[in-house]
Amino acid sequence: MRKIPLLLVALVAVAAVVVAALVRGPAPTASTASSHREAPLISEDPTADNTDVYAFRSPDRRDTVSIISNWIPAEDPAAGPMYYQFSTGARYNINIDTNGDGRANIVYRFRFRGSAPLAFLRTTVQPYSVTRITNGRAENVGGGMTPPNNVGPRTTPNYAQLARAAVTSLAGGGSVFAGQRDDAFFGDIGAIFDSLNFRRFPGNAGGGKDFFAGYGVHSIALQLPIAQLQARNNIIGVWSSTDRQRLQVRNVKVRTRVRVRGRLVRRTVLRRVISNPWVQVSRLGNPLVNEVLIPTERKDEWNRGTPLDDGRKFGNFYREPILAALINRLYPGVVNAPERNRDDIEAIFLTGLPNLNNTGTTRAEMLRLNLSIAPTAAVGAGNRLGVVGGDNAGFPNGRRLEDDVIDIAEKAVAGALKGNAVALLLGDGVNGNDVPFQQTFPYQADPFSGFENTKGQQKP
Repeated sequence: MRKIPLLLVALVAVAAVVVAALVRGPAPTASTASSHREAPLISEDPTADNTDVYAFRSPDRRDTVSIISNWIPAEDPAAGPMYYQFSTGARYNINIDTNGDGRANIVYRFRFRGSAPLAFLRTTVQPYSVTRITNGRAENVGGGMTPPNNVGPRTTPNYAQLARAAVTSLAGGGSVFAGQRDDAFFGDIGAIFDSLNFRRFPGNAGGGKDFFAGYGVHSIALQLPIAQLQARNNIIGVWSSTDRQRLQVRNVKVRTRVRVRGRLVRRTVLRRVISNPWVQVSRLGNPLVNEVLIPTERKDEWNRGTPLDDGRKFGNFYREPILAALINRLYPGVVNAPERNRDDIEAIFLTGLPNLNNTGTTRAEMLRLNLSIAPTAAVGAGNRLGVVGGDNAGFPNGRRLEDDVIDIAEKAVAGALKGNAVALLLGDGVNGNDVPFQQTFPYQADPFSGFENTKGQQKP
């Protein structure tokens, strides 16, 4: 019975506190939503930049799991004549841990070749190959062709048909799609980056503006038979990563014979050795981790790391989340987010929640999905707040397209799982994607066309 008075007190206080917080000066250096520009170096390399990862049981094919990973943030559909495409110099990886040890037992690796012009469409497509690496053993399992970007009704007529034709089968079972999609992520990041500002009070009352409305991304989507994964305890961990080759030049001392005044003698000489090792430049599992929890000076290090690094090197940022301190500084005495000893945040990201998707004591940052939990009836039909909203088929048990991860993250960090009723007020006012999702694989909506010019606009 105390919840309603507490919420009303918080609501009255919020407006005054926002003004006071902004007058006092800048907030701590931390962000609270995914602008898809989460680290300094990767923001300069958008074709290698992971933006979102989704993993959920397929509502229309319940014996399969769908994993979607997106790259290239905020694609302008009208970005001609050099339309967006995957990088030919990168390796794109979707990693799956099937036994909870924080290491990838299965990797699906994608390599894209140069774009092929389609004269009659005046745009391009890209051929690609798919390699499945199982416990270090690699085999080619197929490939396909990306559809062209959605340019407009004259250039890419019947775009939905072009996209459907790009879905292909994988050897051994499963389906794959790669190409441009509508960005399924939604959020009012313009307001959030303005020192956790609100367009309407309380924050969960709607009225936000979806920055990503009308923008596209490049997606790689897999639909895999659950039986094929052979997951221990029916729980998998998922993350995606991107590799690039680094030019490495070394001077190596070698013993060799050289001719001196007509005689062969043994000498130590320097020889230049040039190599091109692959190095990881980006990774992403759970949404918002690098952007919200990891401080700026260590974001690039996090991108180069592995899930196991989070327990060893970054664990304190989960136990003492920066966002909790930011909320309390901006709204002193209102939200009272717990700032220390956050075993709930640590469990969500590093081990999984007990009786939901816990994978054991190994601490590793992965998007965990319990494959024994039934999916929702249809794509988009789940409770947008996932587990916080009482829907165990949603985030942080995997991530569906409809899961409102910004609202969930703000509520969770503010202490919703620890009984802080005020946490339920937090949100960005954007509660769903600007367009409906598709009900069949690859599920994300077709991208808007450049001719439509809908960037940042929301459908009424």
